[in-house]
This record gives sequence, C-alpha cells and structure tokens, in this order.
Amino acid sequence: MSENSAHAHHGHHGHGHGTGGEDGPGWTRAAKLLQDAAPITVPEGASAMTIRVQWEPGDPGTPPHRHSGPAFGYVVKGAVRFELEGEPERVVEAGGTFWEPGGDAIHYQDGNALDDEPTEFVVTMMCAPGKPMLELVDEAELKERAHLRAPRPTA
Repeated sequence: MSENSAHAHHGHHGHGHGTGGEDGPGWTRAAKLLQDAAPITVPEGASAMTIRVQWEPGDPGTPPHRHSGPAFGYVVKGAVRFELEGEPERVVEAGGTFWEPGGDAIHYQDGNALDDEPTEFVVTMMCAPGKPMLELVDEAELKERAHLRAPRPTA
C-alpha cells in the first residue's frame, strides 16, 4: 500500500468520539460523524484557516498545488472533482467529505464536477507558520512527478 493510499481510508478508527446513537442524550443525537481522518500530521505552531469556496458550473478549480498541513473539506452543494497524488480522481457530492495530508503530496483537482450548476465547499486547513495557504506546483515539477499521479480516466 502506498503512503498516499493509506490516506484514502475514510472509515471509523475507534477513537472513542463517535455519536451516542438513537437512544443517547439529545446532544449526542444532534451530532453526526462525517469524517474521521487519521493519521494526521500537523506542523509545529500551525494555524487553522477555514474558507468557503464557490465554483461556477464547470470551473476546473485551483491549479495543481500543495498545502503545508492537512486540509479537511465538506461539500455543501454540488459536487467536487477531487484528486490527490497517487489516488484516482473521485467525485464528492454534497454532504460528502474529503481530506488530504498536506506536505509533499500534490492536490491535482478540486474543481466543480458539474457543468450545469455551481458547487460550494468549506475546507479547514492547518498551515505551517509563515507558509501561504497553498503553493502552486510548476510545470517542471508536474512533469517530474507525473509517474506518481494515478492513471487518468480514459472516458
């Protein structure tokens, strides 16, 4: 299993912070676990930034980039085409979540998967001190690392 495919696991990890189910107190019924990301590495002294992104229909999104720390997203409406280096691209629909480990991994796609309606997502990013929210990856590095990208869909 490659390092990045380990980050693709989106199930429960038994950290004991699940919800109380149908018969628990009201506050436990009000909470629904959407994503439990592990393991994560947060840069020393990181800050956390939460942003809302709104893409028009068909917007390809941010060019290939990376983040200095992990990022956790929730799709509010529409559908996001999400692709992290080493993982096949996938479409995350409204109500779905995604996350990326940050650091070296290139985030290839975060655009609108829909051609006929807007898409909106909220993402919380852990940023290393003094680092920008994201750094674009140049063409030369994209060529160098092309072998690490999952095969492109043929359709």
